[in-house]
Amino acid sequence: MHICIKMAMGSIICGANTPKMKRKKAKVTERSWIEATFQKRECSKFIPSADDEHKFMQVKGDKNAEYDVITTSRCCCGYSYTHHCRAGIDVQSYTPSNTKEEDREQWSPGKNTRPFPTDAYGTIEFQGGPHPTKAQYVRLAYDTRPEPIVQLLCREWNLGLPKLLITVHGGRSNFELQPTLKKVLRKGLLKAAKTTGAWIFTGGTNTGVTRQVGDALLLERSQRQGRVVSIGIAPWGILDKSHELVGRGGEVPYECLSSPWSKYAVLNNRHAYFLLVDNGTGGRYGAEIVLRRRLEKYISNLKLQPYTHSSIPVVALVIEGGTNTIRSVLEYVTDVPPVPVVVCDGSGRAADLIAFMHKYASEGDGENGENEGPLESMRGHLLDTIKRTFKVSSEQASQLYSELLQCTHKKHLITVFRISQERPQELDQTILTALFKSKQLSPAEQLSLSLIWNRVDIARCEIFVYGQNWPSGALEQAMMQALQHDRIDFVKLLLENGVSMRKFLSIPRLEELYNTKEGPSNTLGYILRDVRPNIPRGYMYTLHDIGLVINKLMGGAYRSQYTRRRFRMIYTKVMKRSGAHPQHMHRNSCVLGSTSRYYSGSGSKQDSLTMSLLAETLPANRDTPLFDYPFNELLIWAVLTKRQQMALLMWQHGEEALAKALVALKLYKAMAHEAAEDDLETEVYDELRSYGKEFENIALELLDYCYRQDDDQTKQLLTSELQNWSGQTCLSLAVTANHRPLLAHPCSQIILADLWMGGLRTRKNTNLKVVLGLVCPFYIMCLEFKSREELQLMPQTQEEHLISLEDEKEDSDSEHGIPTGPDVEKRQRRSLSVRNKSSSQQGAKLSSRKTSIYSVSESVPALISNEHTTVIKETIVQENGKVLTDNDDGIHRTYGINSDYYDIKNSRPLRLRKKLYEFYTAPITKFWANAIAYIIFLVLFSYSILIHMDDRPSLAEIYAIAYICTLGCEKVREIATSEPATLSHKFSVWAWNMWNPCDAAAIIFFQIGLALRLRHSTLDIGRVIYCVDSIYWYLRILNILGVNKYFGPLVTMMGKMVKNMTYFVVLLIVVLMSFGVTRQAILNPNAEPKLRIIRDIFMEPYFMLYGEVYADNIDPDCGDEPGMIPCLPGRWITPTFVIYIWW
Repeated sequence: MHICIKMAMGSIICGANTPKMKRKKAKVTERSWIEATFQKRECSKFIPSADDEHKFMQVKGDKNAEYDVITTSRCCCGYSYTHHCRAGIDVQSYTPSNTKEEDREQWSPGKNTRPFPTDAYGTIEFQGGPHPTKAQYVRLAYDTRPEPIVQLLCREWNLGLPKLLITVHGGRSNFELQPTLKKVLRKGLLKAAKTTGAWIFTGGTNTGVTRQVGDALLLERSQRQGRVVSIGIAPWGILDKSHELVGRGGEVPYECLSSPWSKYAVLNNRHAYFLLVDNGTGGRYGAEIVLRRRLEKYISNLKLQPYTHSSIPVVALVIEGGTNTIRSVLEYVTDVPPVPVVVCDGSGRAADLIAFMHKYASEGDGENGENEGPLESMRGHLLDTIKRTFKVSSEQASQLYSELLQCTHKKHLITVFRISQERPQELDQTILTALFKSKQLSPAEQLSLSLIWNRVDIARCEIFVYGQNWPSGALEQAMMQALQHDRIDFVKLLLENGVSMRKFLSIPRLEELYNTKEGPSNTLGYILRDVRPNIPRGYMYTLHDIGLVINKLMGGAYRSQYTRRRFRMIYTKVMKRSGAHPQHMHRNSCVLGSTSRYYSGSGSKQDSLTMSLLAETLPANRDTPLFDYPFNELLIWAVLTKRQQMALLMWQHGEEALAKALVALKLYKAMAHEAAEDDLETEVYDELRSYGKEFENIALELLDYCYRQDDDQTKQLLTSELQNWSGQTCLSLAVTANHRPLLAHPCSQIILADLWMGGLRTRKNTNLKVVLGLVCPFYIMCLEFKSREELQLMPQTQEEHLISLEDEKEDSDSEHGIPTGPDVEKRQRRSLSVRNKSSSQQGAKLSSRKTSIYSVSESVPALISNEHTTVIKETIVQENGKVLTDNDDGIHRTYGINSDYYDIKNSRPLRLRKKLYEFYTAPITKFWANAIAYIIFLVLFSYSILIHMDDRPSLAEIYAIAYICTLGCEKVREIATSEPATLSHKFSVWAWNMWNPCDAAAIIFFQIGLALRLRHSTLDIGRVIYCVDSIYWYLRILNILGVNKYFGPLVTMMGKMVKNMTYFVVLLIVVLMSFGVTRQAILNPNAEPKLRIIRDIFMEPYFMLYGEVYADNIDPDCGDEPGMIPCLPGRWITPTFVIYIWW
C-alpha cells in the first residue's frame, strides 16, 4: 500500500515538472553533443626545451649530504616539469647540456598530445564593468573540422549564416591609432557588419588590433541597434586564468585584468562568441592559425542564399600588424580562390609597408623576374625600414621584402583605405567594393550581393554607373528579391534604371509574392481562414483566395478582379502553361469552379467557338503582361502583407493615386477591425490604424491641392468610374472607407450638392419650389434649369450618357452647321474611351519622411488628366458561346465627360421634354416625392387604425396596403439588382444598412396582420398587429429627417446613444433580476410554473425605479386569524431589499 502511494505521488510530481524536465533534458542533450564533438588537447610526454632551461635544487638521500643542483627545462609544450608530474605524464629527465641537439626528440601537437572531451564551454560573465556582459565560449582542439564548428554557431548558439565574413588581422601588441583614423575605422567596421549581416573574426584577446575592434563593438552596444556577431578565435594556452573557464554548460565569472609584464592575455569583453583553440601548448600563440584559416575557407564555400549561385564572400582587413600579418596577407592573395585584402594606410608597421609598396607597384611586377620599377630603386630604403620597424636581421628583412613583393604581384586583390579630404570614402564602402574588384563578378552577381547586403549605395555607385549588359531576366529577378525582402531603396533604384513593372508582374510572380515567408508578420492568414476555413498546413495562397480576402475587407458590393470570371479563365490557362505542380492545379481547379470546363476537350462546335473567342483574350505565355496597372496590384499586396513603406512607394508610382490611397485606407481599417476581432496584440491594431491614418492624410492633402489647382477637373476626378477598382468612384471609395474629412471637403460637398439638385438651378427656397412643382406640374415651366453643356459636365450614369448622345444626335440632324452622322459617331467614340490612360508616375512624390508631410504638387497634372474619362464594359464569353458584359448587373455607372469639346460651343437651353425629365429624375425631387407619399401613407394608415375597422378594407387602408406592398417589391428589386454575384452576398450588402432589415421585418409583420385582418374571426388580432406595426412606421420618419442639415446630426446622435445604452440596460437587468427573483420567490413560495412568473419578476421592480412604492404588496398585513394572509418565512427581507434597489 505504501509503495503504491509513493509511486503515485512520484508520478504526480514528475507530471507537474514536465516542462522543466524537458528543458533540462534539452540542456543535457546539448552538453552531450558538445562533449562528444569537441575535444581538448593535453601534452602526453615531457620533452625538455633547450630554449627554456631553469635550475632547481633536489635533496639527496643521505642526510649529511648537501643539496644537488639539477638543471632541467620546461617541456616543449610550454608547461613546467611539476605540471607534468602532477598530471602523471611520462617525464624524461636529463641534462640538456649532455644531450646533443640532433639527438633531441622533436615535440609536435599531433604526436605528443592526447585528445580528451572538452571540459570548458558555456557562458562567460565578464566582471568589472558597469554592467556585466556575457559571451558564449567553447574550448576545442586545433584539428577540429569546420563543419561541427559552424553547426555549433548556427544550431546551438542560434546564429544565422553570415552574408559576409570580415577577418581582421594586425599586431598582437597594443598600439594607438590616430584619432581621426580610429573614429573612421570604428564607424566603418560597424556599418559594414551591421548593414550586411556579417561575421567578424578576430584574435579574441584584449591586445593589439583585437582591442581596437573591441572598442568599436563597445560603441555599437551603446547604440542599442542589435549586436554585431563578433567571434574571437584565441589560443587556449595564451589565456590568463584559463582555469576559471573550466566548466560544463554553466556561467563562469571572468575578470579582464591582466599584468603588463605577463606573457599571457585576457579575453576581450566586447566580443559575443569565443572559440578557444587548444593544441596542448601553454604561453604560446599560433594554435588558432590553422583552424581559423580552415573555418574561413569552409564558410567561403557555403551558399549565400538558397536561390543564388554565389558563395559567402570573405574579406581580410589589415590594421597595423607585424611579420605574421605580412605572411597572412600573402597567403590570402595567393590562395585558391584568393581572398581580397583591405589595408588601412596610416595604422602603422605592416599595413603602412603594404600600402606603400602597393602604391608604387604596377600589376604583375617581378612575376617573371623582370625589373620591379620604382620599387627596385627603393629597395635599400625599404630594407632599412623593414629592419627598423620589425627589429629583424638583414636576412629576415630580405625575406620580408620578398614576401611584400609577392603581395604586390596580386595588386588587384589588395585595396588600400586612406583618409582623404578630396575623395572621402567610408571603410564599409571600401570593403564591399574590394570584393567586387577581386572576384570578377558579373553585374548581375554584384547586384545580387548588394541586394543581400541591403547596400543600395554600393549598387548605385558601383553597378549602375556605366552602361551594363544585363542578361535576360536579371533585373526582374533582382526586383523580385527586392520586393520579397522589402528592400524599398532597391525597388526605387531598379525602377529608375528601366525595369518595367508591367512586363515584370505576372500571375505566378504575384502569387509568389503573396506566399513569401520574408518580410514583416501580417494578418493575411487569419483573414484567409475566415473566407476559406479548414485550409491545410502549408497551403499556398491563390489569387482567387486573395480576391476573396479583398472582397471581405472592402465590403459592400466591391468585387476584386481576381474573383471575376474573365480573370479566372486567364488564370487557369496561364497556370497550365507555366507548368504548375499537379496538386497546385487541382486546388486551383477546385477554386475556380466551372472554369475548368473550358478545357474539358469536348469536340462540340459550340465549345470550339467558345475556345476560339477566348483565345483572343488570353495571353500567349506565362510572362505576357496581364496587369495593365501593376502598381495597383503591388499596392494591395504591400497593404495586405503590412509593408507600409513599400505601399507608399507603390502609391507614388502608377495611375489613380487618389483611388489607391482610399483603397489602402479602407484595407487598413478593415484589417485593424479584424485584428481587434481576433484578439491579436494591441500593437497590431494600433500599427494598422496608424498606417491607415497615413493614407488618410495623403488622400486629403492630394484632393486639397488638386482642388486649389483646378476645381472642375478635380470634380471629375472624384466622380469618374474606376474600372480597375470594381467600377467605383473616388467619392464612393471615400464613403466606403468612411473618410469623413475628405467627404467634408468643399469639393466633395459641391459635388454632392450638385448631384442632389440634378438639372435644377435654384438658389433660394429650393425645397418649396420643388414641392410646388410636384403639386402643380405647370410650375415646372417657371423653374430655372442648367444648360445642356452644364448637364454634360455633370457626373452621369451610363443610361443618362446614352440619352444625352441621342438628344445631341437629334439636334445635329435638325440644326444647320452642326456635324451629323460620322462626326457624331466619332465624338461618341472619343467620349467613351476604353481605359483611363494616364500616369502619375512623374508626380505624387513623397517629401522627407522626417516631416511626414507628403508633397503632392507634382502629381496633379497627371492625376487630373486621366480620371474624367468613361469606360466601356469588358466582354467575357459564357459557356454557351454568348458574349456578355462583366458588369451586366443592372447597376448604374458614373461617367465623366471630357470638357474640351464643349468649350467651343455656346450655351443652349433645354427643351420642354428635357426639363420634365430633369425635374422628375433629380434626387431632390425624388426625395420630396417619396416624403410626401410617405406622409400620405402615415396619415391614411393612422386614420384606418384609429376608426372602426370593417370587414372590407377602406380606401385609406387600401392605399396603405398598396404602399407597403410596393415598398416590399422595391426591397426585392434592391437585392436582385445589387452588384454582388451570389445571393448571400447580395443580401449581406443590402442588410448592411440597418433600415433595410427593419423595413423587411415591418413589412412581414404588416403582411401577417393583413392576412389576419382579412378574416372576420381574426380581424381584431390583425388590427392589433396594425397598431403595433405603426410604431415602426412613425420611427421611420427619422430616416427622412436624417437628410436635413439640422435634424441629421441629432438623428445620428440618437442612434449612437441607443447603441451605447444597451450596456446600461444590461446592468439594469442584472439589478432587477437580483431583486425581482428574490422578491418573487419569498412572497410566492407555492407558485405554479407559468410564463406570468417572468412578468412578475420584472414588472413591479421596474416601476419601483420610478418611485412607485407598492406598499401593500411589499409588506402586507398577515396573521393567523381567519381572513388574513398567513405570515411567510422571511417576509421582512422584501422591504429591506427595497432600499437596495433604490440605492
